[in-house]
Amino acid sequence: MDNKINFTIPAETITQVNEALATISTALKPYVLALSPEERQELPKMSDKTLPFVDKALDYLSRAPEFAPPYMDVAGLQNDMEVHNQLMPLLRQVRILSDNLDDTTMEAGAESYMAALMYYNSVKMAAKMDVPGAKSIYDDLSKRFERSTTESEVETT
Repeated sequence: MDNKINFTIPAETITQVNEALATISTALKPYVLALSPEERQELPKMSDKTLPFVDKALDYLSRAPEFAPPYMDVAGLQNDMEVHNQLMPLLRQVRILSDNLDDTTMEAGAESYMAALMYYNSVKMAAKMDVPGAKSIYDDLSKRFERSTTESEVETT
């Protein structure tokens, strides 16, 4: 077993990161939204192909405003793009951090689980050999592997 997580994070570092995240959340709170899953699905998406299209439209809009429909909120479009352009670099940075946190917690969890399984298998063997104290530990840990009635019913159907 390759132990990639051979460190602990100092409590001061965790405190510092939590404080920094709280500062970031507080600073951005007036400027961020929470969309429902339905809203997210319904909205047209800004992609790598769409961004140049919108940029070109804004450029043409500034050069040939006479083609803008009278009901179009030109200032709103310019403002929306400014906010998009401000937030995208932040989002990219947060996504990298999120991916790294996800990978690290996944690795730490896997290493923890594999080590716990080694201990469990050792206790299981000790219980089979009637080593004093092993059976109660085994009985408690083996609950993790018990199937519920609904799981058993689903598998047999």
